Amino acid sequence: MAKTVGLNCELSYNTGTFAVPVWSAIDNARDVTLSLEAGEADASTRGSDGWRETIQALKDGSIEFELAADSSDAAFTAIKTAFFDGTSLDVIALDGPEATAGSQGLRMIAAVSAFSRSEPLEDTVTVSVTLKPTPNSDSTPVWYTSS
Repeated sequence: MAKTVGLNCELSYNTGTFAVPVWSAIDNARDVTLSLEAGEADASTRGSDGWRETIQALKDGSIEFELAADSSDAAFTAIKTAFFDGTSLDVIALDGPEATAGSQGLRMIAAVSAFSRSEPLEDTVTVSVTLKPTPNSDSTPVWYTSS
């Protein structure tokens, strides 16, 4: 993968259906972090020759970012509404524009688990957002590649 500046990455939410997505970039986002981890299960046995052996257990993922608090922004409104209504969003966090073939990252149906406002004296008001996978009938989180 070529070196990429975060400014050129894209975080988007789907305004269409799962099968026919219409991706809308969250241009209001900054400092996006895609976190992917897996739990561990101890698979050590007497036959491990004295070594602890580990296998991957449940995966965990989240997308965390700052969002400018702008009630006229459609993405801000969609995320705020999903938080307060307890609904989910279909999102992708890509290493480039979704319209560019080969851009890749995580796609998941997500719950908004954090929506915290920060009001610094000498900076713009922002909201810290955390998105996490949520049960749904469409898909589990997947590594997505634009075509």
